[in-house]
Amino acid sequence: MLATALGATLTGLQAQPVRVEVRATRGPPCFDLVGLAEAAVRESRVRVKSALALVGVDIGECQIVVNLAPGDVRKTGSGFDLAIAAAVAGALGAAPRDAIAGVLFVGELSLEGTVQPLRGVLAQLLGARARGVRRAVVAQANSAEAALVEGMDVRVASTLGDVLESLRGRAELPRAERAEPDAAVRPDEAEDLADVRGQIAARRALEIAAAGGHNLAMIGPPGAGKTMLARRLPGLLPPLSTDEALEVTAIHSVAGLFKATHGLSGRRPFRAPHHTVSEIGLVGGGDGPRPGEVSLAHHGVLFLDELAEFRRAALEALRQPLEDGVVTISRAQGKATFPARLLLVCAMNPCACGWLGDGSGRCVCSPERVRAYRAKMSGPLLDRIDVHVVLPPVEVAALQAPGRGEPTAPVRARVEHARDIQRDRVRRGLVAATTNAALAPRDVERIAPLCPAGARLLSSAMERLALSARAYGKVLRVARTIADLDGSEAIEPAHVAEAIGLRVMDRAV
Repeated sequence: MLATALGATLTGLQAQPVRVEVRATRGPPCFDLVGLAEAAVRESRVRVKSALALVGVDIGECQIVVNLAPGDVRKTGSGFDLAIAAAVAGALGAAPRDAIAGVLFVGELSLEGTVQPLRGVLAQLLGARARGVRRAVVAQANSAEAALVEGMDVRVASTLGDVLESLRGRAELPRAERAEPDAAVRPDEAEDLADVRGQIAARRALEIAAAGGHNLAMIGPPGAGKTMLARRLPGLLPPLSTDEALEVTAIHSVAGLFKATHGLSGRRPFRAPHHTVSEIGLVGGGDGPRPGEVSLAHHGVLFLDELAEFRRAALEALRQPLEDGVVTISRAQGKATFPARLLLVCAMNPCACGWLGDGSGRCVCSPERVRAYRAKMSGPLLDRIDVHVVLPPVEVAALQAPGRGEPTAPVRARVEHARDIQRDRVRRGLVAATTNAALAPRDVERIAPLCPAGARLLSSAMERLALSARAYGKVLRVARTIADLDGSEAIEPAHVAEAIGLRVMDRAV
């Protein structure tokens, strides 16, 4: 007999549907599997035969042929075990074939028939729901993750025997349920901006970056507060929407970082890889492939501390994701695409020793050494960073002042008001992007026109600083954000001047 179950394979973050077709006939025992399956999929034959034998389904006198269709799509991973076992049981008459049809089975089987959890279950279920699949069975350990998908009847199973009993109508599998947050696991608290002493210009740059989604570079000596400021940036950003949270959680699920006790997070990701990270670790790749740090920071913040110490190849690999908002990894077997719409924050010292311009005279770097140190950040990458700010050493008077700085809450309120203005332009059909940093060139021309004085000011800066056409657009986008923070519909010359002042790395620091 012939039975068919539904499975899926992940290509990047996209779930490709797979029909698991099984034909069983009497004859010399064999178990053939076709359909462009990699080694982990082919090995499922051993696991499935052992698991079926333990639940009383004997395939010793049968010819089993398993076809994973379509045959031109590469199948990876061990997640087809449960679908193959269910379809084999249906083909042998050990389970009703109509109960198997139309159900997505996702799970790996142990030799004793236990259903093991998998990475990327959330992405597979979201893809299946988009294709119209309404029923699924996953491992018990994936319950909290699967429960995040609404509009599907997702059941969880601990063993293959439980699945077969459910298909026969003798028992009912429990529905996927969200896990209760672990009382010992406290949600991350956003560090407060009030802890930052001094650095008024840097605080302003942080607010502008958060309001418009602009990439930010901070240059300053050790101890100036660059890391402290960067770690407080997520607290200024608005919470994730439901769709954004699902995207972020799906990426973390594919990477194996999903935690049931955290559930669907409303906070923006904050990733801070060490400067020894490889190119693949930063942008993604490897066997699979897996998402890198730029994708794990999707809808959040990617912080690169000690920027000049990162490998040149890794930094240059950031150029395309920063421009397009996606990472496409091409290999001989195919290509995978991961989203990478992030806010990049970079921190670096002004020179190799770190003390240039601090007023103490400790810097021993020659002009040639300073130029060589800053050249580690290429012009094309620098062009993609909207806001540059210099942090001077913190004065003792600021550290000893009795009062604290402005806290996060009022700054976040101003940021959310500016974001509301940007979202309102989307609702009115004026632009397509929800942040000023992501505006298309034609949208910039429409919503960021300059008055004659502002145009002359920007034209003079273009000539004096030798700004590129991309930098020209960045200045306009930042000026638009500054005007939004001020509640101004028009971009005034003062807004343009401040935006130009935030391009310090285009001139001597």
